[in-house]
Amino acid sequence: MDKLAVIGLSREQDALIEALMRLGVVQVNAQDSKVCDEKWNGLLRKDDACKWVSKWDSELDRIENALILLDRFIDRKPPLIRERTRISERDFDSTLEYEYEIRRQMLRVTKLSRRYNHVLLRENRAVTARQALMPWQDYDIPAQDYKTQSTQVWQGVIPGSNDSADFLKILAEKTGYADAEVVHSDNEQHYISIVFYEPAAEEVQNALRDLGFNRISLPIQSGSVQDAIQTLDTHLETLKTEKQSIVDQVRAFESFEPTLKMYYDEISMRKERAALRDKFLVTDSTCYLEGWFPRIARKKVEALLKDKICYYEISEPGAEEETPVLLLNKGMVQPFEAVTKLYSLPASGGIDATPFFSFFYALFFGMMLSDAAYGIIITVGTHVLRKKYQLEGMLKQLVDMFFLCGISTTFWGIMFGSFFGDIITQVSRNFFGQTVNFPTVWFNPIEEPMRLLFFSLILGLIHVFLAMGLSAYMSIRDGQPLDALYDTGFWYILIVSLIGYLGGGMVQGLPAGLVTVCKWLAIASALGIVATAGREKKGILSRIAGGLGSLYGITGYLSDVLSYSRILALGLATGVISSVFNTLGTLAGSGILGAVIMLLAFCIGHPYNIAINALGSFVHSCRLQYVEFFGRFYQSGGESFRPFCENTKYVSIMKEEL
Repeated sequence: MDKLAVIGLSREQDALIEALMRLGVVQVNAQDSKVCDEKWNGLLRKDDACKWVSKWDSELDRIENALILLDRFIDRKPPLIRERTRISERDFDSTLEYEYEIRRQMLRVTKLSRRYNHVLLRENRAVTARQALMPWQDYDIPAQDYKTQSTQVWQGVIPGSNDSADFLKILAEKTGYADAEVVHSDNEQHYISIVFYEPAAEEVQNALRDLGFNRISLPIQSGSVQDAIQTLDTHLETLKTEKQSIVDQVRAFESFEPTLKMYYDEISMRKERAALRDKFLVTDSTCYLEGWFPRIARKKVEALLKDKICYYEISEPGAEEETPVLLLNKGMVQPFEAVTKLYSLPASGGIDATPFFSFFYALFFGMMLSDAAYGIIITVGTHVLRKKYQLEGMLKQLVDMFFLCGISTTFWGIMFGSFFGDIITQVSRNFFGQTVNFPTVWFNPIEEPMRLLFFSLILGLIHVFLAMGLSAYMSIRDGQPLDALYDTGFWYILIVSLIGYLGGGMVQGLPAGLVTVCKWLAIASALGIVATAGREKKGILSRIAGGLGSLYGITGYLSDVLSYSRILALGLATGVISSVFNTLGTLAGSGILGAVIMLLAFCIGHPYNIAINALGSFVHSCRLQYVEFFGRFYQSGGESFRPFCENTKYVSIMKEEL
């Protein structure tokens, strides 16, 4: 990353901001610290962008409401994956030349949206009122008769758990001035009408309160409940017709939706440009900004700034200065950036681990799943997604990664002789009376598990050694070659010599001198570790103690290498589970019933197996990278590079190269 500082004229600020957005390679930094600095505070102030941001926010709300209405009522099948529409920069700009007409049409849709919401509100009120009246539909006392000169009529409810007969009995016992009728009952409530003598209202109220009676008001002004329900039904039919009319008018705007989406993105970019002003420092006539950009984009940045009336300075970051992080991998390595991002971006002074672990990740994934049919399914499925949809961002990286992992799975399935487990063997033996096996190019892990375990541990050792090598490289890069020797070189020698010494005794025909050399190399490297590992401590005893503690770390290397046995575990799990389902499919014999059972076992068992073990392969392949690999050298915690660019939601603006 290179550091950028620009001083420009205030009148050119908007043009500079727009140019930076179109270029899309500069991250503009906030400068709050300078505002608080007395040296800067007297010269510059922060630009005020709140008014414009608020304006564009309001416009975005109106557009979004219109888009929600269009999306709601336009008949179409929702896509599996939402894509941004690709459009050239020229077409995008030319469409927005008719902004006045776009806004006029948008306001028409907005009015329809408000009308629809108003109708919907009225409909909800009518439905609520009707629901409240339905338990009272057999209630034949008109609303105008709820009160006379000497009596009152109340409606209310008691809990459904109470006995309505007991309520009537106890009410009659408590007062002789009230008469009650149960109009309706359901599981939740009893609906009761009470007629009582008005002069005894206080006595009746006390009795009803003791009995858990809750008074309600029916939503009618006159006439009977039945009349009110009929009126509401008529009203609801009218509202339904009005809603359908609005929906028909909305659907007439279907062709306008793509344009409205472009307008949304344009207003969104205007908001972003307005918000960026908050990161500028200004005077009455000048403006100042700072930022970062990738070194590979230096020519583009310089070309842009040379066309503007401004002074700029490009410099390298200081030794201790934290810079944003941008991963720049290409080809088959690039999809595996998703694994790195799921963990954490490297620190600004660290190493991007993606080029180094990507091969191992695909290798481990394929060995863990290791079924040719499963690999073909993953490869074909991800390939279809890549061709059918314009994938972007993290999703694109994951799909591309699984495409490569699917190829690896197919390869190892062929090497291990697995195609839907042993289904070819089971079907041929059960239904055709002869055994046909899927060819095994190398060996069958179920029959020779120790062979796969040995191979997995060798791969693990290579993987760990690579991580150690990267750690040594970082020490040398930082001007500490002796640290590379002490912290990595001695361990290389120790581990290799121990393998040679211990393994040499098990292999016949090796020269005895070679085993002896390995023994003394192991002793010498162990002494080197003891002598140097505690070098930062004071006192000879503390250094020796630190060295001995570090030497004990040989157990950590052993456990790390043994962790790669999970490749064997998951590989066997995939094969065993598929074989179990295949065997279950043959239990009903070779008749029609047997064919049906085999088909059911296949359709249920193998999708389950591929789903659960593909997930397991993904998780455990990640774990081997994060724990065993990253843990030896990786410096994480970097902040992602976030360039100021055309960040759109609905359209992808294609740049036109001159």
